[in-house]
Amino acid sequence: MNCSISGEVPEEPVVSKNSGLLFEKRLIERHITDYGKCPITGEQLSMDDIVPIKTSKIVKPRPLQAASIPGMLSIFQNEWDSLMLSNFALEQQLHTARQELSHALYQHDAACRVIARLKKERDEALSLLAQADRQMPIPSSTALTVNASVLTNGKRGAEDENLGHTGKKLRPGISERLVEELTECNASLSQQRKKRQIPSTLASVDDVERYTQLSSHPLHKTNKPGILTLDINYSKDIIVTGGVDTSAVLFERESGQILSTLSGHSKKVTSLKFVNEGDIVLSGSSDKTVRIWQSSEEGNYTCRQILKDHSAEVQAVTVHATNNYFVTASLDNTWCFYELSSGLCLRQVEDASKSEGYTSASFHPDGLILGTGTSDAIVKIWDVKSQENVATFPGHSGAVTAISFSENGYFLATAATDGVKLWDLRKLKNFRTFSPYDPDTPTNSVEFDHSGCFLALAGSDTRVYQVANVKSEWNCIKTFPDLSGTGRATCVKFGPDAKYLAVGSMDRNLRIFGLPGDDSMDS
Repeated sequence: MNCSISGEVPEEPVVSKNSGLLFEKRLIERHITDYGKCPITGEQLSMDDIVPIKTSKIVKPRPLQAASIPGMLSIFQNEWDSLMLSNFALEQQLHTARQELSHALYQHDAACRVIARLKKERDEALSLLAQADRQMPIPSSTALTVNASVLTNGKRGAEDENLGHTGKKLRPGISERLVEELTECNASLSQQRKKRQIPSTLASVDDVERYTQLSSHPLHKTNKPGILTLDINYSKDIIVTGGVDTSAVLFERESGQILSTLSGHSKKVTSLKFVNEGDIVLSGSSDKTVRIWQSSEEGNYTCRQILKDHSAEVQAVTVHATNNYFVTASLDNTWCFYELSSGLCLRQVEDASKSEGYTSASFHPDGLILGTGTSDAIVKIWDVKSQENVATFPGHSGAVTAISFSENGYFLATAATDGVKLWDLRKLKNFRTFSPYDPDTPTNSVEFDHSGCFLALAGSDTRVYQVANVKSEWNCIKTFPDLSGTGRATCVKFGPDAKYLAVGSMDRNLRIFGLPGDDSMDS
């Protein structure tokens, strides 16, 4: 009878009460001490479960090779040869490991030298760029000027600007011709809205429920992570993101490539908007300026103008439906109405209530009203033609971080520290409130899709709601957890026909959520 472990005749045989298997005593005791189980059946086994067997003394036969001195010498020679071969193999492995370690150390040292050289060249290039920017000759302006000399790079001319009796800059104002243009645009868009049909290519609710992360793209610098704003050019499927690292990045979703990086702001970029099918990008920043970026035939973007009409951080930029005008809102408690072609500020409106400044702004789809949010939790509706505050929506707590008008023209969504509120513009009242997060977690962004069928909001996660009417329930159809590890999704926007969702967060990554398996989406 042989041991069930070694397969040899045991010197001290024992048998298991449970399985009846025979073992060598020293082997089974060591296995029980290490594992507490039978090595053959896997059942629990203890020292009390094994029974020694009394047998007569077994004398093992001597191996044939060990029966003589030459045989034993042969055994010793074979063992010595095996030992030498094993030692030689270990020495070879040690030599290979030493060579690989030396090569890795050399590569690391070379990489450190290259990085140091690149950093030095970068710093020198930035220094030369800043020096050239300071010494750049100021071109003459082709824009119309009213009581001021404004140049195409946004700087003031040598002549002093004419000031009013209050010491403020005189603005040309919104002319009757401009009002007629805005009114005609409003009438045209309102007429089109009555005939508007939900596109057949729009993503369905079932599709949105199955959305998952398709890709993640680290677009901004690691030393200053964080994406604060984004916008999408639907015709070319290009996404622009603005970050804490003071730059804006244009990203082509289909190819997954960065097309251009817009550098020039000295502080974080807070708002971005595409204009004219993406040929122009507007950027607002905490450095109190707004920049107009113009694309070239090569696909690069250059700064065409720098607008310096605000005296505090620019928090929002919104474009009129005509694509000829835009508005900026700032913490200096004013909003400015600009003509895009000249970069001229036609009107700077100061809030008479002396709030703490504007934190968000958005044009109504028809273009005749403007919505603004303030840092003291007030939402204000303005008549663009008269620049009068025609409605005020209190009720939020904390700064109003985002504003979005629905394409149907009736609903307004506003986000703040206490969540999202929905307003009926026909009755000027709040009809629904979402409070998805705890009181210490603000909702950073809210956005209707272009069809007005879905609403997305971003805070510690990203959620999508199905739009209903005033009396019906708005159901949350999908929640995307925060994958950045920062707990802050800062901006969200729907792609064309809501086929995907672009989300920016504080870890510098742009994340794309869409339908898995869609060839047009996966990059």
